[in-house]
Amino acid sequence: MERLGIAHVFGMPGAHILPVYDSLYDSEIKTVLVKHEQGAAFMAGGYGRATGKIAACVTTAGPGATNLVTGIANAYADKLPVLVITGETSTHFFGKGALQESSGEGGSIDQVALFAGITRYHKLIERTDYLPTVLNEAAKHLLSETPGPVVLSIPYNVQKERVEVSLLDQVSFTGSVGEWATAGQDIDQSVALICAAKRPLILAGYGCIRSGAQEALRRVSERLNIPVATSLKAKGVIDERGTLALGSLGVTSGGYALRYLEQEADLVLVLGAAFGERTSYVWDESLLAGKKLIQVDHCAQQLEKVFRADLAVQADLGAYLQVLDSALPAQAAKEPVDIAAFIAAAQARADATGETIFNRLFDHVRAFYGWLEQRFPDGLVMFDDNIVFAQNFYRVSASDRYYPNTGISSLGHAVPAAIGAGCEVDRPLFAMIGDGGFQMCAMEIMTAVNYAIPLNIVLFNNATMGLIRKNQHHLYRDRFIDCDFTNPDYGLLAQSFGIRHCRVESGGDLAKLEAVDFRRGINLIEITLDQDAYPNYSSRR
Repeated sequence: MERLGIAHVFGMPGAHILPVYDSLYDSEIKTVLVKHEQGAAFMAGGYGRATGKIAACVTTAGPGATNLVTGIANAYADKLPVLVITGETSTHFFGKGALQESSGEGGSIDQVALFAGITRYHKLIERTDYLPTVLNEAAKHLLSETPGPVVLSIPYNVQKERVEVSLLDQVSFTGSVGEWATAGQDIDQSVALICAAKRPLILAGYGCIRSGAQEALRRVSERLNIPVATSLKAKGVIDERGTLALGSLGVTSGGYALRYLEQEADLVLVLGAAFGERTSYVWDESLLAGKKLIQVDHCAQQLEKVFRADLAVQADLGAYLQVLDSALPAQAAKEPVDIAAFIAAAQARADATGETIFNRLFDHVRAFYGWLEQRFPDGLVMFDDNIVFAQNFYRVSASDRYYPNTGISSLGHAVPAAIGAGCEVDRPLFAMIGDGGFQMCAMEIMTAVNYAIPLNIVLFNNATMGLIRKNQHHLYRDRFIDCDFTNPDYGLLAQSFGIRHCRVESGGDLAKLEAVDFRRGINLIEITLDQDAYPNYSSRR
């Protein structure tokens, strides 16, 4: 772990993993004791997303490992390098029904099978003589350009064996770097298609962020006057307060990017975007009808996965954009587009026809996100479970870092993920979460308290599972079932945690936030919502 550059380990000890924990006692690696192993996996994922480094979890056998499953699945979907080390009963107990055994022998839980579909690599290490081979394979997956979780399960007796440190010399700790020589014909065809277009549009995805292509993207966009829309996960890949930003494209967005795509664009450059369910409006075939399409991605599996492209290019996004920028002639620049005027006109039409996504019942939420923009001009870090508000109300700047709950979109993610990031990120840190998801992870607030990790939790309180109630209202004739609940007194709850609480019921209450220390304290900001206030969009479910 030290040679992989791992600085923090999230987890919880148990009898079957204590030899590993005992070895960590003499290490400079910092351990973080969580309240539930799912929180450990979410923290590791949050740490990995915010830092780009390998994160780690250590848990005991049986329930310690099984409690990780949702968080590991989330990391797998997000391609995050998370190393998980779990304990196991001693090998000489395999098949005998030992406490918490998960070897798969004798009818016990088969942990290898359990993790098989949500890891890049998983190994039950029954002997130390092939440890270099196992560690090489683990490091290869963690350091690859498309990483994912690795789970190593070590029986108790194997943990206690002595192993020569020199075996690590047989392990490669250098990641493989892909070589993408951007073909000249791909660039020539790209230039030809862009020059022929009157109104090109860039759809930038998370691949642009992963490849560090933000600056190259900005340069191409500004030099050619090409507007940029993003996927939800790529929010902030360009400054959304800039003159060419259309915001994010997707079912839960206000629709400016969609209107521009439908009404103006004749060429779409899809750069590192997967065209998933949200972005593609549930794979609407009419979305790109009559338009030329260039798709560029470093992963060949993503090319033409959903829509046919006039030009499909496998390349690193940063390298492709740099070469494209050099190859495009000055005359390729398009007539400037007044995006602010386009958005204002689209908003006016939506207001006139009643098609706005939010009515006046959400004005204080809109005001809160506007207040955040003004309060933190130098940027903040936001982990967001309640994506529909930030997607529409918060313009992510070049100084911000925005991490929506993508992956498998699991409730209860934002708080532990933000705590994980807070172990290294030294910027104002926010976790946005609904009251349903909050009650899945509230205990992890004490992890932040125990380690003095500054954190601001923004809790949207409407005493219901908002998306479920919305769907039951729109699709099931108000036949509400298992969506509403009674909340605790969050002020008293915050008091019991020893953290600050502030309640926002209207725009006027935002003045209360001026006295809050968002940089060093731990704060619970409760924003109340009407239970019958529903965003006006269709999830098509």
